[in-house]
Amino acid sequence: MVEAARAGGAVARERQRRGFAVAIKGDGSPVTDADRDAEAAVARVLAAAYPDYGWLGEETGARGTSARRFIVDPIDGTRNFVKGLPQWATLVALEEDGVVTAGVVYQPVTDVLHVARRGEGAYANGARLRVSAVESLSGGTLLHGSLNILRPPAIWDGFLRLVDATPYQRGFGDYLSFTTVAEGKGEVALTPGVKPWDLAALRLLVEEAGGAFTDFEGKPTIYSSTALATNGRLHADALARFRGDTP
Repeated sequence: MVEAARAGGAVARERQRRGFAVAIKGDGSPVTDADRDAEAAVARVLAAAYPDYGWLGEETGARGTSARRFIVDPIDGTRNFVKGLPQWATLVALEEDGVVTAGVVYQPVTDVLHVARRGEGAYANGARLRVSAVESLSGGTLLHGSLNILRPPAIWDGFLRLVDATPYQRGFGDYLSFTTVAEGKGEVALTPGVKPWDLAALRLLVEEAGGAFTDFEGKPTIYSSTALATNGRLHADALARFRGDTP
């Protein structure tokens, strides 16, 4: 999986250097031919090593068995990629019987590699990751993505309650919000409008670093289009604030 993520990341990085074509998806998000080329590179490596495993990719969809499959986002942070920014990553996860058991997050521009295996911890370039020990939202950092995706009233009101409850907010977005929680450098990350390939590797990374990961309803899933990750200590409070269950 690491080899596959590096292969896909290398293809995407080279395309970022020399140019690519951009199209707009039906949901208004950008997609590039670099996304498709990078996903193909990931698929080639994984198919050669595990030909019987299934697949779920952002660009090519699902194929093969769902009992044991790879879940892949070739360029998480496509908007950053298009703008020439370095904050984008290739995400590869392994899901077995509905449970993500391994995850890789590779940032080609900075050569930062996050890996996690269920029950074996989470690491960044070989260093073990631990979430922060912050005990209260009043001492925490809230991480989020683009504000326009948070604008629907049902989400915006809850988001503002978390803004009011925390002294620091940062709009990193995409994978970076969640790796920041896993690294113990932030306490709460949230995002709506996401797919399984956006979340699979990140959920395992956060959990193996000692954090908690659910959707906005508190369900531990990557299949409901929303995600909330915390250092664990703040999860119940963050959910309650978001829902408006506490003053």
